[in-house]
Amino acid sequence: MEAFLKRAKEAAAVVSALGPGEKNRLLLKMADAIEGYTSRIIVENEKDMAYAKEHNLSPAMIDRLVLDKGRIAAMADSIRQVAALKEPVGRVLEGWQVESGLQIQKVSIPIGVIGIIYESRPNVTSDTAALCFKSSNVCVLKGGKEAQHSNQIIADILQEVLEMENLPPEIISLLPDASREGVAQLIKMENYVDLIIPRGGEGLIRYVSENATVPVVKHDKGLCHVYIDEDADLDKARNIVLNAKCRRTGICNAMETLLVDVAVAPLVLPEYLEAFAQFGTELRGCERTRSYIEIAEATDEDFDTEYLDNILSIKVVDGVEEAIAHIARYGSGHSESIVTENYTTGERFMNAVDAACVYINASTQFTDGGEFGFGAEVGISTNKLHARGPMGINDLTTYKYKIYGNGQTRS
Repeated sequence: MEAFLKRAKEAAAVVSALGPGEKNRLLLKMADAIEGYTSRIIVENEKDMAYAKEHNLSPAMIDRLVLDKGRIAAMADSIRQVAALKEPVGRVLEGWQVESGLQIQKVSIPIGVIGIIYESRPNVTSDTAALCFKSSNVCVLKGGKEAQHSNQIIADILQEVLEMENLPPEIISLLPDASREGVAQLIKMENYVDLIIPRGGEGLIRYVSENATVPVVKHDKGLCHVYIDEDADLDKARNIVLNAKCRRTGICNAMETLLVDVAVAPLVLPEYLEAFAQFGTELRGCERTRSYIEIAEATDEDFDTEYLDNILSIKVVDGVEEAIAHIARYGSGHSESIVTENYTTGERFMNAVDAACVYINASTQFTDGGEFGFGAEVGISTNKLHARGPMGINDLTTYKYKIYGNGQTRS
């Protein structure tokens, strides 16, 4: 492990020396290679799908795991979109002159070696590799065992492009020891690894956060809410609610709890019962919700659960303040939304709710790097320091101060 990470650290110096044009040229070659090897990727993905069925993985996990021609083409397009982004390294973030005459610039630079631990989605392999390469970082990737064949072929294809250009394959590589012990080693290698980004289940996030000596940016759980205010446009609300839950139920920005103002609950809840039935959504509600519609009881545990499934908890609340209080107690700091035509109420919600992304009159499912204009993302951070929300390419840089003098000495 140490020898591997030492080579990765050495590779960081190589990739940091590549110019923007060279990086973009190689990214386009990587995108073409991914598409060119579509049939090989599908063959390897089928091995992972067989494993998923054999081990009775959930439908949500299987949906995230599967690769077909369309998804592989989307992976290639994502790499091309990264290539088209503005160069993130070398940006002058600030510049000024001080009394001594020194010229000071704050300039963006790569972070170095980034370890990314993730589960299920094999497209994360190509997305994060492209983002790290574009930002002149080395990435050490650790995917889940359920996607090991897919991840390996994708990494092999990207490394093949690097090796054809006489670049070290360690610029993009999979962790050689993918066991729990290997991860335990990786997250303590602060001499070689500069940042760890874990994205996956709550248990994984907790383990990494509690045991890492390398700095960590968490892609934590997404326990997202939509609140229907008494001044909501009810047609708009219906469309937002159905999209926030049912577009894709197994993603971190899917709504898990619906909050409904008591003033509109008698109007909307019977309609939502019928609408969600068409999507096969299992509904669970608080006592007041169940006085309007006949559904299963929602427990305190339900309101604290990220289902990642076609299940929804519903709570009737007495206005925006109770909605804000509920989110403060149960929310994960990911994505929250209010539907209202009342400007004052909307701004109160937007300002009071502590989350990476807070929406008014829109679905939480927009929390995504591509939808924000960042291109692919390395994760959705629920941290408050360094990066928050969708982590795009600029979040994979740090900065240094460059100071230009003309013989100044300090008295």
